[in-house]
Amino acid sequence: MAVLVIAAMTVLRIVYASVIELRTDEAYYWTWSKEGALSFLDHPPGIAWLIRFGTAIFGDTTLGVRFGGIVAMLVTQLLLADIVRRLTHDARAIMFAVLMPEAALYYGLLMAKVAPDVATISFAVAMMWSLVRLAQSGDGRWWLAAGLFAGLSMLSKFTAIMFAPAVAAFLLVPNWRWRWLRSPYPYLAVLIAIAVFSPVLIWNAQHDWASFRFQGVRATANYGISLRTIGDYIGLQFGLVGFVMLPVVLSGLVMTAWRGYRKREPVAILLSTAVLVPFFYFLVKSMTLRVGDTWPMFMWPVGFAAAAINFTMLSREGWSARMIKSSLFWARTAVVSGIAFVVIVFFYYVAAPWNFLGKIDPIGAEAGYEQVAARAQAALDETGATWIAATDYRTYAMMRWLFRGRVPVIEINERGRFQDFRDPGMDRIKGHAGIYVGREPDNRSTLWDNIPAKREPLGQVERRWRGLVIDTYALDKLTGWTPELSPPKESPLFQWRVLALFSLSPLAGRGLG
Repeated sequence: MAVLVIAAMTVLRIVYASVIELRTDEAYYWTWSKEGALSFLDHPPGIAWLIRFGTAIFGDTTLGVRFGGIVAMLVTQLLLADIVRRLTHDARAIMFAVLMPEAALYYGLLMAKVAPDVATISFAVAMMWSLVRLAQSGDGRWWLAAGLFAGLSMLSKFTAIMFAPAVAAFLLVPNWRWRWLRSPYPYLAVLIAIAVFSPVLIWNAQHDWASFRFQGVRATANYGISLRTIGDYIGLQFGLVGFVMLPVVLSGLVMTAWRGYRKREPVAILLSTAVLVPFFYFLVKSMTLRVGDTWPMFMWPVGFAAAAINFTMLSREGWSARMIKSSLFWARTAVVSGIAFVVIVFFYYVAAPWNFLGKIDPIGAEAGYEQVAARAQAALDETGATWIAATDYRTYAMMRWLFRGRVPVIEINERGRFQDFRDPGMDRIKGHAGIYVGREPDNRSTLWDNIPAKREPLGQVERRWRGLVIDTYALDKLTGWTPELSPPKESPLFQWRVLALFSLSPLAGRGLG
């Protein structure tokens, strides 16, 4: 039964990946896959490599860009199944472990939305799987596998470092601590992780440690306590993990933590700490800044494993029949209602003509760029211009995605994002007119005081989704100027530090995950 559900949901994700246009961040990460940089300002390169894997098979299509996430979901489920099988030998617990992700919108549908978190999850779960194998076998060589997967998860997203407290507790709290502290294997695992992560270190050493400084601003930003951002975080976890699933998983994690730390049981300590520490960290941070939609995405699959194992442990530990029956009832309810919710959301985006959420719809808010691209193409044809300029990464990424190399597209500011990017086609830019495409009111930004181009207004175009105007864009003809690919770091056209500060403001729009 579980296999049939997984197969059906995988087909659903493939359809979603094929028919829904890329969101702006997805297009942005796709542009990374076309570059040869060792790493990037916003994130490590893992997501670019994952996209490159999919497009090598299916080309530059929406399915090609998202295919890696679909594969990552299946790999994650296999690893969760094996973790739970090894620890419980209970078919029902295994079934819960593989169906819980299907019942959470984060994974049941949005693993088809490509993001650095998608690349991180399967490697992070593989690290947990390696440590479970270590705990069961006592073979120190599993530390080496854990180090490899830790490095790969860090090579996908920096938030994987938040598993470090769980690994430290796994090492130090159980009675085996002195055995492993005297063993070379944990230290070799750290060296392996650093070696795998080295492309990010090399790139940052070459670029004034830009990624770490950028993320440092994110980690330390404080805009004062805001009930809105706290509510956003809690509400998103209910919506994306599940209105029933979230309490089920959290209760399972708390019981697993109580069991693990009371008995000094390594795996229970590992699984519970891996989720509870980042969950409460993000809860605290949400008091003063907006936690990104996908930031907690990396941790919940481990929570699904812990919750599934907990169902088996309840009966083994002699809990009352009423407690066991109630726990299983809510788990089944969470899975059934969650999968139903995921399917409803799927049909809403794939087949329904309505817009129930207006401009705050997470998909609709980033849809309709085809209309902007069509108007930009018309402007190119009318004016003889040969390239397109943008002043925000979203417009840049979507224009580059929709034109697919037919026309050079360049973001003329925020150049800190594009260090080590390839020549976008300067032979077709230098000495030629360009078309600026900018969302209003960005087209009236003081940024233009630093740009000597002559601007000739060409009109406007509306970006619509299901009849609703999402944004309006201005188009200008640019002449008499060639954009600079590598402006000085103090230039307002570079401004990477400002990006980090702005993207985390509680009042700012959605930033990168």
